[in-house]
Amino acid sequence: MKLASNPRRLASMLTILALAAAGAAAAQKTELNVYTALETDQLKAYAAGFNKVHPNIELKWTRDSTGVITSKLLAEKANPVADLVVGVSASSMAVFANEGMLQPYAPKGLDKISPQYRDPANPPMWVGMDVYGAAICFNTVEAAKLNLPKPATWKDLAKPVYKGRITMPNPASSGTGYLDVAGWIQMWGEAEAWKFMDGLHQNIAQYTHSGSKPCRQAGAGEFPIGVSFEYRAVSTKKSGAPIDIIFPTEGLGWDLEASGIMKTTKKLDAARSLMDWLATPAAMELYAKNFAVLAMPGIAKPAEFMPADYEKRLIKNDFAWSAKNRDKIIAEWLKRYDSKSEPK
Repeated sequence: MKLASNPRRLASMLTILALAAAGAAAAQKTELNVYTALETDQLKAYAAGFNKVHPNIELKWTRDSTGVITSKLLAEKANPVADLVVGVSASSMAVFANEGMLQPYAPKGLDKISPQYRDPANPPMWVGMDVYGAAICFNTVEAAKLNLPKPATWKDLAKPVYKGRITMPNPASSGTGYLDVAGWIQMWGEAEAWKFMDGLHQNIAQYTHSGSKPCRQAGAGEFPIGVSFEYRAVSTKKSGAPIDIIFPTEGLGWDLEASGIMKTTKKLDAARSLMDWLATPAAMELYAKNFAVLAMPGIAKPAEFMPADYEKRLIKNDFAWSAKNRDKIIAEWLKRYDSKSEPK
C-alpha cells in the first residue's frame, strides 16, 4: 500500500522491472552468424519471415558476392566464424562439402524438395532454395544510338560489332560469373568454350566483381550490354530501365542458392531451426517473389518478363564437376582475362 501511495516510485520500479525483463529476453536470444551471397534487397524480408516463427534467434548477416564469401569461408577453415551458409551457390556448397566443412542435416520437409535441387547425400550437406540463371541485359536506347544489333545467342557476343560494349562478372569473385563460364564449358566442351571466351574478351569493357552490376550498368546506359542473371535483369526492367532481357538460345548456365550448417557451429539447434524454416512453403513463397524456379515445386508463379519454358532452357548442370574443377577453371580464366577486371 505504501508503494501505491507513491506514484513516482511505482512508475520508477515498473520501468526497472520492464528493463530487466527486456534484458532477460535479449539475453535469451541466440545469435547466428550467417554468411550469405543473397541480394541485399532480399535479406530483410527473409529475416522478418524467419523471426515471425523464431523471434528468439537473431540473424547476423555477413554479405558479399559468392566468390568473396567462398574465399572467406575457405580462408577461415581453421578458425570458422560462420554458423551457417545461406543463399550461396550450390557449386560453392559442394566445395565446402568436399573440404569437410559442413554438417549433414535433413530439414523438416526435405521430401518436398526436388532431388535435383539438393545434395544427393543422405542426410544432405546442403539444400537448395531457388535457381538463378544467366541472362543478358540489353539497353535498347543506347544500342540504337550506337547502331548495335540485338544479340540472340552467346556466340553473337563475340562479334566485332560489340567491341568495348559488354560487361560481365569476374568468375573468381562472382557466382554469376562462374555459372557463365562453367555453363559454357559444360555446353560446348573446353576447347570451344575457351575459344568463345577469347573472342568475347575482345569485346569486354570491364569484368565486375558483382553479378548484379553489369545489368545495373546496362540499365543506367553506362554500357549497352551486361551479362548478368535473371533476378537482377527483371528487377532492373521493372524499375523502368530501357532494357530487353535476352535468354541466349544455346542454353543457360545456372546455379542454386543453397544453404548448409557449418560443422563447427556451437549453436546447432538454432542452426537447424533456420534450415528447417528455409525449406518451408512459407519461405519458398518469399523466394517466389524473386525467382521463377524454386527448389520446392508447385509454389512458383509465372514471372513477369520470364519465358514460360525458362526451366527447360537451363543446361544440365553437374555441381560435383563444378566444385572439383572450380580452382582450375578460375585460375585459367584469371590468367587469360583478369587484365580487364575492375579494381577491387
